[in-house]
Amino acid sequence: MTPYGKVAQAAIASMSLLAERYSESLPVRLNSREIAERRKLSQAIVAKVLTTLSQSGLVTGAPGPGGGYALARPPQQITLQQVVSPFDRLEDTLVCPFGEGWCGNGPQCPLHEQLDSLRSQVTSFLQQTTLAKFSPAEPTGPAAEATS
Repeated sequence: MTPYGKVAQAAIASMSLLAERYSESLPVRLNSREIAERRKLSQAIVAKVLTTLSQSGLVTGAPGPGGGYALARPPQQITLQQVVSPFDRLEDTLVCPFGEGWCGNGPQCPLHEQLDSLRSQVTSFLQQTTLAKFSPAEPTGPAAEATS
C-alpha cells in the first residue's frame, strides 16, 4: 500500500533496480526495456519516468549500444522523496474524504487528525529513506534494525 500513484511507484521500482546494480567503480547501465521487464512494468511508463528522473538530475542516460540509465549519485544520496516528488505531491494524495476545501474552511472532518498524522509519517519516511535500502551492501533484517 502506497500513498502515491502508479507513475511514482514505477519511479521507485525503476530506481530501486538501478540502486541494486549500482557500482561506483564500474557503472552499470540499464535501458527502459530491461528495467520494464525486470520490474514487470510498461516500457512506455518506464521510459517516461526515466526521462523525468534524468531531467531532475537523479539518473544519467547514455544513448546507443551499451547505453541506458544509471544513478547520477550513490544510492545513499538519493531519497525516496526526491524520486517521488517529480510525479506526485503527497498533499494531493492524502486529502479529506469529505472533499477539497472541507478541512481548514470550517469544522474539521472526523479523520483530519489521523490523516494529518499519516501524512506526516509518510513524509518523514520518504525524506529519511534512501535508495541504499535497495543496495546489496545495505544491511537488512533484525540485526540491522537493532543498530538503527
